[in-house]
Amino acid sequence: MAKVQQITLVSLAICLSTLLGFAAAANPEEKFIVEGRVYCDTCRVEFETKISQPIKGASVKLECRNITNEKIVSHSQDVVTDEAGGYKIEVKGDHEDEICEVSLVKSPRADCNEPTEVWRKARVVLTKADGVSGTYRFANNLGYMKKEALPECKKVLTEMGYFELQDEIGEEVEGHSTAP
Repeated sequence: MAKVQQITLVSLAICLSTLLGFAAAANPEEKFIVEGRVYCDTCRVEFETKISQPIKGASVKLECRNITNEKIVSHSQDVVTDEAGGYKIEVKGDHEDEICEVSLVKSPRADCNEPTEVWRKARVVLTKADGVSGTYRFANNLGYMKKEALPECKKVLTEMGYFELQDEIGEEVEGHSTAP
């Protein structure tokens, strides 16, 4: 008899936790925090390097569009980045049927205000219906390009293998020097 009661209690607990999970997923007051960073591409290569710089005071915004007609359903106020180029945007509700993206609005730096083609927007998933639990969502870093690349970019990019001037066995290619 005790085993039957135990099995009944365990079954009831499983059913209750499942129902609570569905109720939480359908909660319109659900909240997400979108985090990301804005940087200055000092080498004009459209990706971050070790000499990329965070941009303090850059503005970003989040927009969610209907997945079928692409009309804007919701959007955030412009958010300004902190000292490290970071931002946080609080978003209410589940956006399962929407495409949500964080995008660049404005750079405070006159020398670094050209949005990169690739990293001007970052898509974020704002639903728990896709199996991702938790409140925090992380957007890819967004970037602006410096007006002119820094002189040390060639050295940094060579270290990364982008200016490889050696053959497959490590010998310097004739006519080229790897010295800065």
